[in-house]
Amino acid sequence: MPRPSDTDLLLDVMLGKLATYLRMCGYDAAYALDRGVEDDATLRSIARREGRTLLTRDVDLATNAPEGILLESRSVREQLFELSQRGYVLSLDVPTRCARCNGRLRRLRPGASTPSFAPDLDERPVWRCRDCGQPFWRGSHWDDVEETLRRIRRTVEDGRSTSFDGSEP
Repeated sequence: MPRPSDTDLLLDVMLGKLATYLRMCGYDAAYALDRGVEDDATLRSIARREGRTLLTRDVDLATNAPEGILLESRSVREQLFELSQRGYVLSLDVPTRCARCNGRLRRLRPGASTPSFAPDLDERPVWRCRDCGQPFWRGSHWDDVEETLRRIRRTVEDGRSTSFDGSEP
């Protein structure tokens, strides 16, 4: 069963939004455009060199990548559903990865400087990306993603093929 702690991913240019969700689930999810890479041969080389599973919507790329997984849907919810069916653990716990850049997060201590729009550290934990400085906390977006993942898990557990209307989370 692929888990965030032992599964590093590389997502092709068609899966940028999916990268955000996988990072929220704790996966080390490198995204091709974050690295300025679009070429199939380069993506395969990076995946091989870094020991990453390559996720793609490109049939040829998936076929020619030793650790390639073809995702057929355009919808992020459906892509998450496909991964869940393959045994990927998709749940939210303590934030560990930056949804923006994939950097590691660190929890801020009380008294740390935060943007004015961030919650008070005495009321709610806040994390900051070590690479890009982006702050994160469990707010309404976190709750929405958590509900989406909960629905996906229920659908997989019930053995249904899918139940999503195609609208994005």
